[in-house]
Amino acid sequence: MAAALGYHAADGDRGPRLCFHLKPGTYDTTSLIDVLERLKAFYAGESVVLVWDGLSAHWSRGMRAWAAEQDWLTLERLPAYAPELNPVELLWSATKTCELANLAGDHLADVADAAERGIQRVCSSAQLPCAFLTHTGLTIHPQAPQN
Repeated sequence: MAAALGYHAADGDRGPRLCFHLKPGTYDTTSLIDVLERLKAFYAGESVVLVWDGLSAHWSRGMRAWAAEQDWLTLERLPAYAPELNPVELLWSATKTCELANLAGDHLADVADAAERGIQRVCSSAQLPCAFLTHTGLTIHPQAPQN
């Protein structure tokens, strides 16, 4: 599963947005580029800063070459082994403790449906996605250094 939480830096009143993609198997560079093309359409011309963890497909030669051609996209890398800095990890945690807790689906579709219900629950909350960002200690608008 791939997910991205979006926060509007220019207009905080618009609230967070969530992109979610599910596919059987694992993600590789090609499938992630496809997801990013969908993300581009989702954000319809807006500039996007994507904060990524250390998945090798995120930083492959092919991904770096593709990303270098994208004027709408800026990639930032999280430090290794720092899930506490990734707001999406908190999304997964919230979903795993509710909708996915003790789920033994017979098909991938059962898991996908439960994950989607969890994501809809998170998206319906005005505070929860912002709380995920706050919990990481990261901000959209960093404070100016004190002199």
